[in-house]
Amino acid sequence: MTIKDTPEEWEVRATDTPFVGNKTSVRTDDVVMPDGTVVGRDYQVHPGSVAVLALDEADRVLVLRQYRHPVRHKLWEIPAGLLDVPGENPLHAAQRELYEEAHVKAEDWRVLTDVYTTPGGCDEAVRIFLARDLSEAEGERFAVEEEEADMELDRVPVEDLVRGVLAGELHNNCLVVGVLSLVAARAGDGLDALRPAQAPWPARPFEV
Repeated sequence: MTIKDTPEEWEVRATDTPFVGNKTSVRTDDVVMPDGTVVGRDYQVHPGSVAVLALDEADRVLVLRQYRHPVRHKLWEIPAGLLDVPGENPLHAAQRELYEEAHVKAEDWRVLTDVYTTPGGCDEAVRIFLARDLSEAEGERFAVEEEEADMELDRVPVEDLVRGVLAGELHNNCLVVGVLSLVAARAGDGLDALRPAQAPWPARPFEV
């Protein structure tokens, strides 16, 4: 048996969108279950996101500390952002986020992993990139606002982040998945064996 997620879509008898927000919405689908019953399922509709685990020559990861109101915490995170345009190339979006949030560019890009963040209640898909060969971006820094105006920036050794994840001190989904995937990739076939930056992404198809 191959352990692999597979696409499948159960019949939807009716659908409604009771809330539409600036970036996301809430949808209610009446879904036919295997026994024939029809059950309502509420979930957040999300455009998708990208995140960047930027690794420097000293084996440190570029991290940001940002206030997240829904969980009432300041979380250490890796640079990330929404796919603002349907069909947007995720690599281009990741390069933009790394520039805007950290004023950094990278020469070597790989796909680290793809995840559904909360598939029980949201259709958000995130592609996490590994970025290496870092340098400061040219030009002026991007003007930040709202929560990002209070954002802190640091570079933290990989081993310290792993310790923090396993100690229950770091909770951001993309940071946790990204850092542990990095360690797993190193222990396996190595970072150069990771998928190329333009690898297909069925969850959010794009044009190269």
